[in-house]
Amino acid sequence: MTAPDHASPPPNDTGSGKPGPPPRRDLVPFRHALRTWFVISLQTFGGPAGQIAVMQRTLVEDKRWIGQRRFNHALSYCMLLPGPEAQQLAIYVGWLLNGTRGGLAAGTLFVLPGVLTLLALSAIYVTVGDTTAVTAVFAGLGPAVVVIVAQAVIRVGRRALHHPALVAIAVAAFAALTLFAIPFPLVIAAAAGIGWALSRLAPHTIHPQKDTGDDGPAPVINDDTLHHEPPSARRNLRILTVGLVAWALPIIAVAVLTGAHSIFTTQAVFFSGTALVTFGGAYAVLAFVAQRAVEVYAWLTPTEMVRGLALAESTPGPLIMVVQFVAFLGAYHHPGGLNPWLAAIIAALLTTWVTFVPCFLFIFLGAPYVERLRHNTTLSGALTGITAAVVGVIANLAVFFATHTLFTGTRDIHTGPLRIALPALDTAKPVALALTAVAAVLVFGLKWPMLRVLTVCAALGAAAAALGLPVT
Repeated sequence: MTAPDHASPPPNDTGSGKPGPPPRRDLVPFRHALRTWFVISLQTFGGPAGQIAVMQRTLVEDKRWIGQRRFNHALSYCMLLPGPEAQQLAIYVGWLLNGTRGGLAAGTLFVLPGVLTLLALSAIYVTVGDTTAVTAVFAGLGPAVVVIVAQAVIRVGRRALHHPALVAIAVAAFAALTLFAIPFPLVIAAAAGIGWALSRLAPHTIHPQKDTGDDGPAPVINDDTLHHEPPSARRNLRILTVGLVAWALPIIAVAVLTGAHSIFTTQAVFFSGTALVTFGGAYAVLAFVAQRAVEVYAWLTPTEMVRGLALAESTPGPLIMVVQFVAFLGAYHHPGGLNPWLAAIIAALLTTWVTFVPCFLFIFLGAPYVERLRHNTTLSGALTGITAAVVGVIANLAVFFATHTLFTGTRDIHTGPLRIALPALDTAKPVALALTAVAAVLVFGLKWPMLRVLTVCAALGAAAAALGLPVT
């Protein structure tokens, strides 16, 4: 492995056993960080599992910008928050590397390509009334992401599950979600409790050896690297004030300009609420969004909701971005006296704003405390338990994504406590299965970089569609 892409970080130890001064503001050059976050943003397909896989590979393994334990620590905290955990993880790592501006840049770039892509696809949808041709272009990406996510489960698991007790937590989390449909918050809470108990009763199962960079150069951010801005009441008040004003100001503006009961105000308030209850990822709240958007507000039809979800799954960025499609179509169908196109664009951008701004608040307010408590054995044990469960969560997402990528139907089994959705083998997609095999050879056999694999599979998917083969 080559040397990490950074200048040597300043020492954090004075030689006397006491921590040295805080590190400089930018642990990596900001322009390098911007370029890296932009490249990551172009590869964020496949929901949180795929997105975490991209950051794991880029930040931990290739760039060596953050050690595995610090990465897992940040991920565990993000899993506790409402909203897209992968974007929040990007904000967290960006903040560690380059302070507040790094977090803002990482979080914004993480969603920007998806926002622009879905905005364009929404416009195409309402123009031509069908997205089959557009979806076909992305059809080849799904099989590639299945393989990339499988690789992520293996890599994250290899580094996070350093004791059989943690393996047991991961397996139990996978079984709870996949076989029994236990709510995600309960799984995470149980994992935290088990991790806490193990840290007190059998600490050797929870606390591994020091994060020394395992198979490569020492990472920029390892166990000893000090965090940026320490928490303080003044800092918290400043961030909370700026964040809440930034979040609420557009809502107040549209309410004043268009009325308290306009579609813009209704959507802004509704999606502000969903942004605060999306524990367990987008799937946990999308059923509620679909029910309200289709049956209560009549913003779009059930068929359009399904197509919007397909588009969101095919484009980069968090899956919760489907709310942008919902808002776009809702305002286009009910423009409230405005030009339909203008109304749709305003609604889409406003919904995107109120959905993602809270993510920055959660990280900027909470991360300094989480960093300060990194060496607190009680909290560390709880978060280590969550990290182990996260491996099971990613595996569950991998199974879900593979099932819906490689098959068009499922066979649901509800027997007693069991709640299993097995793929219906007679609905297998031959093209998707073939592309998955190709991607597996490229990833595991030839060790191709992720972006090249995605490009090749996308091209093969488009070629299959051009030949008239069923790709969707």
